[in-house]
Amino acid sequence: MCLAIPGKVLSIDTSVQPTMGVVSFGGVEKRVCLEWTDDVKLGDYVIVHVGFAISKMDEEEALETLKLISEIDGKLDELQAPDNVK
Repeated sequence: MCLAIPGKVLSIDTSVQPTMGVVSFGGVEKRVCLEWTDDVKLGDYVIVHVGFAISKMDEEEALETLKLISEIDGKLDELQAPDNVK
């Protein structure tokens, strides 16, 4: 199974090959290859898999996806909490 996460493009560096950028994933910033995604602009949301932007994503859909991921993370924390041990 593969996992791709939406992130917001904060910067784009076209002075290097391949084109790279900094993408924010809920405040965590990572360098990402943007070479394979057409017409990416600052502020766009992209889907990132293993360090490569594989497509652009609508902002509303990206924010909803990030919200769902956060909810899943919260549920996993609840399941692992010592209070739930019987």
